[in-house]
Amino acid sequence: MTVEHECFLALDPRRSRYDRSRFAVIPIPYDATSSYLGGARHGPRAIIEASAHLEDFDEELEGEFTEAGIATLPPVTADARGPEHMVERIAGCARRVVREGKFPLGLGGEHGITAGLVRAVHSRHRKLSVLQIDAHADLRDTYQGSRFSHATVMRRVHEMGVRIVGVGLRIWSKGEAAFMRRNRIEPVTARQCFESEGWLDAVLDRLDEKVYVTVDIDGIDPAYAPGTGTPVPGGLDWYQVTSLLRAVAAEKTLVGADITEVHPLAGQAATEFLAARLAYKIICYAQHAE
Repeated sequence: MTVEHECFLALDPRRSRYDRSRFAVIPIPYDATSSYLGGARHGPRAIIEASAHLEDFDEELEGEFTEAGIATLPPVTADARGPEHMVERIAGCARRVVREGKFPLGLGGEHGITAGLVRAVHSRHRKLSVLQIDAHADLRDTYQGSRFSHATVMRRVHEMGVRIVGVGLRIWSKGEAAFMRRNRIEPVTARQCFESEGWLDAVLDRLDEKVYVTVDIDGIDPAYAPGTGTPVPGGLDWYQVTSLLRAVAAEKTLVGADITEVHPLAGQAATEFLAARLAYKIICYAQHAE
């Protein structure tokens, strides 16, 4: 049983016991491959602490969505052998959650953790799409000598045979551009989200029925979420992201999610509060769509 101060939304035991919960929050305080500003390992705790100040009632959906149960697992400890071993450790933890029929919600930590979470979800849902809300493509084959990095995570996901649909992307390398062309990976860029009325339908058309959502917090504009390792101007706003997630939940089936790259800033809690609210929004949308 999770103690209250470590529990997402500070839920009472009746609504946070693992054996009675449909949702399982998995804190993953890991940022070993961060390449600019470190500190994302502090993100999970900051998000959980911020969540204690949220309302259970969702004003958009006009309901409370905690009765299905939201358990918070102990943090996944770092594997000192390196990033590849850490991905497998994360996958092992998440496989148990998935095997027991629960919805895994990872809280990072760096974006590299997504590879382990998707690996676990893909073991149950073979025809799977990943909706990637992000500023970066993260499609490099290696970065700083590692194949298991925050900058290579979507390349590893692609190699699993999983369809990737990136939204809000606005920065990538020449090599990543060539890889996307060769593999017919067509992101819906941040510019398209602002300039095209049909961007949301374009996302829905590219997703399979089962969808895993990964949110790198830098996909959201740093005006709203400044606490991240690589802030990039020109990102999405709160209503674009939540409208997208609500539509995906309504039209498809959400089977897992993560929120990564939250780097808490001293004296400024906007980013972790946004991340906490977004995590609860995903839970709300998944239930409301049923």
